[in-house]
Amino acid sequence: MKVAVRSLCEFAARTGDLDFRYTPAPSAEEGIAGHQAIQAKRGYGYKSEYPVSGECLGLALSGRADVYNPHSGLLEEIKTHRGDLSRIRSHQRALHWAQLRAYGALLCHQENLKTVKLALVYFDIGNNRETSISETACADELWLELEVLCDRYRLWAEREAHHREQRNIRLSGLRFPFAQFRPRQRQLAETVYKNTLKGGTLLLEAPTGLGKTLGTLFPALMAMPAANQDVLCYLTCRNTARQLAIDAVDRLRAAQEAPQIWPLRTLELVSKADACEHPDKACHGDACPLAKGFFDRLPDARAEAAQTNSTLTHEALAKIAAGHNICPYFLAQEMARWCDLVIGDVNRMFDQSALLHGLTRQNQWKTAVLLDEAHNLVDRGRGMYSVQLDQQRLLKLRKTAPNVLKSHLDRTARAWQGVIRDQAEAGTAPVFLNALPMSLTGSLQGLVSGLTDYLADNPPDLALQEVLFESVAFMKLADSFADHSLCEFRREGRGRASLTIQNLVPADFLRDRFQAAASVLLFSATLSPGVYYRDLLGLPENSCFTSLRSPFGADQLQLNFTPKISTRHAHRETSVMPIAELIAQQYRQRPGHYLAFFSSFKYLNEVNVALSSSATDVPQRSQQPGMSPQQRKDFLAGFREESGSVAFAVLGGVFSEGIDLPGDELIGAFVATLGLPPFDAWHEILKQRLQQRFGAGYEYTYLIPGLQKVAQAAGRVIRTPEDEGVIWLIDDRFLQPQIQKLLPRWWFGTETAD
Repeated sequence: MKVAVRSLCEFAARTGDLDFRYTPAPSAEEGIAGHQAIQAKRGYGYKSEYPVSGECLGLALSGRADVYNPHSGLLEEIKTHRGDLSRIRSHQRALHWAQLRAYGALLCHQENLKTVKLALVYFDIGNNRETSISETACADELWLELEVLCDRYRLWAEREAHHREQRNIRLSGLRFPFAQFRPRQRQLAETVYKNTLKGGTLLLEAPTGLGKTLGTLFPALMAMPAANQDVLCYLTCRNTARQLAIDAVDRLRAAQEAPQIWPLRTLELVSKADACEHPDKACHGDACPLAKGFFDRLPDARAEAAQTNSTLTHEALAKIAAGHNICPYFLAQEMARWCDLVIGDVNRMFDQSALLHGLTRQNQWKTAVLLDEAHNLVDRGRGMYSVQLDQQRLLKLRKTAPNVLKSHLDRTARAWQGVIRDQAEAGTAPVFLNALPMSLTGSLQGLVSGLTDYLADNPPDLALQEVLFESVAFMKLADSFADHSLCEFRREGRGRASLTIQNLVPADFLRDRFQAAASVLLFSATLSPGVYYRDLLGLPENSCFTSLRSPFGADQLQLNFTPKISTRHAHRETSVMPIAELIAQQYRQRPGHYLAFFSSFKYLNEVNVALSSSATDVPQRSQQPGMSPQQRKDFLAGFREESGSVAFAVLGGVFSEGIDLPGDELIGAFVATLGLPPFDAWHEILKQRLQQRFGAGYEYTYLIPGLQKVAQAAGRVIRTPEDEGVIWLIDDRFLQPQIQKLLPRWWFGTETAD
């Protein structure tokens, strides 16, 4: 069985406590840059990323040593860090040495050496300082140590090889859990299967009603053996979609022969906030009982989890973790290494510290990615690579912070004042800067260092942690600031300034995530035009786009337009009463449940009031800002009541996508406005950047995102082949051909055969 040296050591050489004290680690990009800086300094005769490999106790080991000089016999392993070297705990150093000595053993065996010089090089990326710890080791001694590690891993590896064999046998003959596919669901499954086999990147527009969850999971799993893939990642943007995937796996299991010996190991990944049993405690053995001795108790918990026949949901893992007195969140992180199917949020593959991307790179996995509701990834991606720095939080901290931190806080506060003075003429209006204020970003380095020193040696302090995490996140994005992002300064009052790095083009950060995957399928009911997503997400140039025909027909839908109503901002006031009259007329003609979507709560409330005063016979209710989960649940429950009503909601909000209201639960929708974002300074800058980069500034900034909201909202009406309903598109611009071509084709009865 093949295994990377780093993975071997992380499995077999880790002991003691979990220890995530507040030591800001370098980003992946900073780590790469640090390695390259050391490698460049070594000069002539040194070889970087030197490959080593060999077989030990039946394991095929491989890795790349950071630096090797064959003339002097020196092998170096580089570890990047920030701040005081003493914060690297003893168990972490032991792991680093285990990895270096494993490389040394393989090198000696490979090059027929009797001894080798080993150097562990710690490089502080904050001040470009390296500290080297070296020794000379005997080849025989190193090989004996390697055999100990391999012996610990070998039995597990044999079990994993057997598991992989059984998994592939069962997946190759996977049964679909129903007697027949839904209309056009077979075509969906065939498309997914072929894309997986060829290792492609496919944008798949799959309309509502096809059964996308099962229609993508089933073929992707079935293709895994033939594609020789290691893991399948089913990624979602919503928790409800994650549960649908878990339910689909359970349904697949129940449909197979001998479901009690189902060999597909499935893991649900949840956020730390949802999994942490002690949110008031720091993640290290001196503070949290579930971190104390974590790695000593992990093997038994890992073995139990690996033998579990059912899906490793958050609840199931929490029960296993409790039985071994270890942290459930970090048990899930460990099980991500050993599961065949991982179900989680998109950030697990795409954010700055993405677990699944890191494991794919480290283990050289062939990873398949299924990305549900992929139209959301543009905005989610922007959010992952945006961060705000808050002056008010810093000023509050100055009043209560310990004296040892005063100098760092004072320096940063003075830097804030300098930024404010420079932008004094702007008043409270937002200011968009061409470059980051260097004095402020420079002061953050000292602040981070001071906070880290203090938190490493003192009890957890939530206020200090918030400032530390905010500062580190800002510094990381500041290091890569370029035309893909924008710096916005705001001052809403004395002591209330903020500085935000806002990502505009997530492609520059997401591109390498997609490149690392063996196959990628992005699917949603609204993914047109495909070039928009290819450009903004950084998909490969050879990415394909396919739009499947809807299982619904135009005869199920009564599509109406309003050539005499304009919802442009200048015409909003005069549009209120005509829209209210239209809603009343439709409701009286066919009473039932309706959704009426508007671009803002202000616009929504104006029509709501007009309808209340002019049509008292029309029942109505309204979405409110900041509704709690229970309030949202109650709002949706209203659609199941026997008597109908008109429910007002905000376009692009929680009720405009991701909800199913089949049959009489929803018989119609009114969509007022094209959903265009506001024509403000931020969006105008975005338009300019996208025009420069892609030549489609207006389309990519306003038109396409707006009409996606329209299609998603109106798409709530027809959810099954038996549904019938009405859609009113309220704005004269909906009659324009360039607008209609961005809406679902089946609405107009213009779909062609695929």
